[in-house]
Amino acid sequence: MSAPSGDTPLTAANNIQPFLVLHKAAASSVPSSHARRRIQTSQPSSPSTYLADRCHDAARVQCEDEGDLDLYEQLRLEAFQQTWSKIQSTIDEVLKGINLKLFDQVLQWVKESFSLVRAIARPHHTEVQQSYPLLTDVICKRIPTAFILTKNAEFVDDITTFRDLAGHLESNGCHLAKLSATELSAKHGVGGCFRSLLRQLLSDVPDVAGVSVLASWYCEAENYDKPIIVIIDDLEQCSGDVLGELVLMLSEWVIKIPIFFVMGIATTLDAPKKLLSSEALQRLEPWKLTLGSPSDRMNALVEAILVKPCAGFCIGHEVAMFLRNYFFRHDGTITSFISALKLACSKHFSLEPLSFLCVGMLEEDCEEFWRDKFEALPQQIRKYAFGFPSCASAKISSNSSNNIIEGLSKLLRLQKDWGSVLLCLYEAGRHDKVQLLDIFCEAVNPDLQTENVLFVSEVTCESLSGVKSGCGKRSITQVINTIRHLPMETLLHVLEVWSNHLKGMSEIGMSEINDKVKELQSTTISADSVRLAKEKWTRRSAASTGNGTDPLNEKAAVLLQDVTRKYLVPVECLPFHEIICFKNVDVLQSALIGNPRRMVQLDLLKSQSHLKCSCCRNGTAVSGSLHDTSIMCNLAQEYGDVINLHDWYMTFEGIINSTNSKAKRKSYSSPSKKKSKPSSPEGKAMIQARFCRAVTEMQITGLVRMPSKRRPDLVQRIAFGP
Repeated sequence: MSAPSGDTPLTAANNIQPFLVLHKAAASSVPSSHARRRIQTSQPSSPSTYLADRCHDAARVQCEDEGDLDLYEQLRLEAFQQTWSKIQSTIDEVLKGINLKLFDQVLQWVKESFSLVRAIARPHHTEVQQSYPLLTDVICKRIPTAFILTKNAEFVDDITTFRDLAGHLESNGCHLAKLSATELSAKHGVGGCFRSLLRQLLSDVPDVAGVSVLASWYCEAENYDKPIIVIIDDLEQCSGDVLGELVLMLSEWVIKIPIFFVMGIATTLDAPKKLLSSEALQRLEPWKLTLGSPSDRMNALVEAILVKPCAGFCIGHEVAMFLRNYFFRHDGTITSFISALKLACSKHFSLEPLSFLCVGMLEEDCEEFWRDKFEALPQQIRKYAFGFPSCASAKISSNSSNNIIEGLSKLLRLQKDWGSVLLCLYEAGRHDKVQLLDIFCEAVNPDLQTENVLFVSEVTCESLSGVKSGCGKRSITQVINTIRHLPMETLLHVLEVWSNHLKGMSEIGMSEINDKVKELQSTTISADSVRLAKEKWTRRSAASTGNGTDPLNEKAAVLLQDVTRKYLVPVECLPFHEIICFKNVDVLQSALIGNPRRMVQLDLLKSQSHLKCSCCRNGTAVSGSLHDTSIMCNLAQEYGDVINLHDWYMTFEGIINSTNSKAKRKSYSSPSKKKSKPSSPEGKAMIQARFCRAVTEMQITGLVRMPSKRRPDLVQRIAFGP
């Protein structure tokens, strides 16, 4: 790679991407009146020394057999794609299932509104295309409008909701058009947004289009007698004047062309009153709906993708706490949580050499799958598998394939039991507004198993009552306390749900716990009715415990306490959990909320490892064959906080001229029979142009600030990190 010559035009075709051309700082001496400030190109040490050592061991193992390296990378890539595809499809199904009830309500409203419009008048095709209105009554000019309160702080969560709503309505015989806040802006005006509406309905839109064009299209046989739904998914971001004009224009045709609005509102249902004029509001017939809260959607997602083994991938305690905080810091945005989870999944499959075994958790014959995969592994990787800390704590020293298969099978079984018990806890805790994500973060904490503080055998009823008043910090303790205060009807419902959740446990645990749950149910459910059972326990209230807890509630609390102690085993306490569990929060945190410009700068300074050319490798000196921006970046490392432009340019010019002189001497000493023509020396104007372009590129990258009016001869260098 050589520097561009003076005859070569500086076109975009000759540009090279900055992250491919900037090289590491050189050790050449450049005079400067300021102290030098170099940037450490080594990455900051991670607190997780275990992961660093394991990754080093994995790299060493893989390097011993380079032939298998590509194979295992491909296996991990395929495993990640399969795992995340399963997770993503589960997420889509959960969100669609949550919104399906709302979609059905909107569809029912559309049908009823269409029937009311047709009951007022059913115009003939010729009447529809006439410009004058059929009816002048104000009531007949009101457009049915559904206002959907989304409660989302970020609009990104609403995109999928309204996309699925549009598909649901369209599949049920409605014409669909969507108008964004950009189209309903003052820049486009009412004409621009109406043309956008026509383009979504008509195959060919004339240059001059009015409502009559839409009326002619609607009179066609395949389009007639179907409502037209216009979805505006972000009402607050629209221009009130433009939207008001559109409402007034379409309201004159609502009897001829049944157009209905569906508008999404993120804040409050009073937002239309603040946005639209009173005249436009009078032309709307409002109908209000509310989506489920972000916490409800999060609970459903946590249950589907983290509690139930939908894909064989799980996360550790620190990662779970980080994702929880990340979710709340982003105002409860579901999309941010899903993106962070996907990144965690990708990091796990890229860092853990044996992560491709995760997919075996979903295989029908998982043991046979793991046996085939493990026996095909080289001896060094087998040794690596039994080097996990979880294996050392479990005193697993043999490298036999039977050990890892038994360990993974036990891991799968205990994970199912863990998930079933966790859902039982949530079923009881939801009556006290305990979130599943909070219970999940506590249930995956390995300290709860080692310290044995999770189970409240030593906790008195007085301390539990303090938990209910907000003094306690443990969600699971709060759940057990909630059981003690549930009404009888609610408790019976909870017991029934427990029976359903416990069906997902292993046969040993399920039979034992189900017998106890049935015993509790039979204690209260008599042959007559639940009412008699309630009266029975009411008469016995005087014989209850001193804290006012019914005997049945106390028995249910004790049962839940025993089941939790026995079966709620965190995944990080099980052997071989490193294969399926991602728990390095530092890697995830660095990728999500790290300093991106510092990382760009570090990558630019270490670009020598990325470039494979031999011409630019000239020891520690800055080579003139580098790209101009690379030379400038290397020279900037020799300065302090400010760089003198004249000194910077003179050094740059000297490197360029020295490269040209070397090329000239080489051409004169060429042994070729035909004497080479020496290239013309680089002109100063061209060098200055190259210098200016390189400085501009560094400014765009964010590495320097341009000179100020007070000091036009200096630029400020921006350094990130130590």
